Formats: sequence, structure tokens, C-alpha cells
Amino acid sequence: MGKGNHNYQFSTLNSQFHDVEYEAGCDEAGRGCLAGSVYAAAVIFPKDYQNEEINDSKQLTDKRRHELRAIIERDALAWAVGIVTPEEIDKINILNASILAMHRALDQLKVRPETIIVDGNRFKPYNNIPYKTIVKGDAKYLSIAAASILAKTYRDDYMDQLAEEYPQYDWLSNKGYPTKKHREAIKEYGITPYHRRSYNLLGDGQLELKFEE
Repeated sequence: MGKGNHNYQFSTLNSQFHDVEYEAGCDEAGRGCLAGSVYAAAVIFPKDYQNEEINDSKQLTDKRRHELRAIIERDALAWAVGIVTPEEIDKINILNASILAMHRALDQLKVRPETIIVDGNRFKPYNNIPYKTIVKGDAKYLSIAAASILAKTYRDDYMDQLAEEYPQYDWLSNKGYPTKKHREAIKEYGITPYHRRSYNLLGDGQLELKFEE
């Protein structure tokens, strides 16, 4: 795959952690954002699947992530995206929300996984299926890397839509992350219905923020 094209940085990620037929890889996007839902994806590839172009989403350009999304969706035995809203994040905290988003992605898979591998070091049991958390798993295992690409691209598309509604927060560029421009816009315009109120939105401990309808 990718022969003759030298523009891409090829990876050699492992196809799976457990020796089973159906292993789901999970990852999330948007944990550190001040606004917007958190997204997670789950991906099951055929056993021993190989694709040297799939890599941790952070190592790829936006254009390449979207190109690979189509390849992942074509090649996967099953894939799904789970979403947890800002209101839910404020109620249950971002760690629980990230895990819930992964569970919601797993809920939608058309193939039941025998095992689950998860990026990071925190997860909660899902339907009594054995799981393994793997720090920097998105740079080690294909299914987790693929999940990182799906979660990131679907969340970015969602933030681009919100940016049309609220252009002043620069979400087209920052996707809801706490950039200087984003925080300055919060100070000037207040918060939107999409902001996570449980977060330190101004970065200076101030909690009194006007609500923008």
C-alpha cells in the first residue's frame, strides 16, 4: 500500500494485541477542549490486517486524516463513533465522558468484539469483554490509530459546523481547544451553549461568565 508515493510517512503499527478474530481498538478526541462534545471511535479490522499508511492521527495532516478515514471505513469489519455532549461532560466529568463515548461507539458495532484495546490508561468494563489499556496505543496498534483518526475527523467536522454558528471563537482553527484567541473571545463575547461550564474557561480561575444566547 502506498507504493510509489513518497509524500507520506509510513508506519509499522501492530495489527492487534490479543490473538483473537475480532479485536476492537478505541480512542477519543476532544478531551482537552473548552467547547463541543467529546467524540470516540471503535474499529475492528480483519485479523492480521496491515496498512502502513495508518498512523496516530496527531502525526497526520487534516487532509490525510480525511483520506484515511475513507480507507478505514472501507477496510474495517466494523466501525462506529460515539458522542457525549457538553452538558453530559459537565455532569459526569471529562474522564467518565470519554469512557462513555467509547462505550457508545462499541454499542454501535455490527460485529461483537472478543477483546478491546484502548488508548491511554483508563477504561471501565464493557459487557464483560476483556480489555487492555495501552499508553500511547494510537502509536502502537492499527485499530487504535484508526479509531483516533475517525474520532478526530468526525469531531473536527462537527466543530467546523459550530464555527459557522459562532465564528468569533475561531473554532475553524482551534476546534475548541484553549488557544489564546479562543479565551480572548470568551472574555469578550461570553460563552455559548456548546462551552463546557465545568472547565476553567478563562484560564485564570474566573467563573463568572455571561451566557450568550
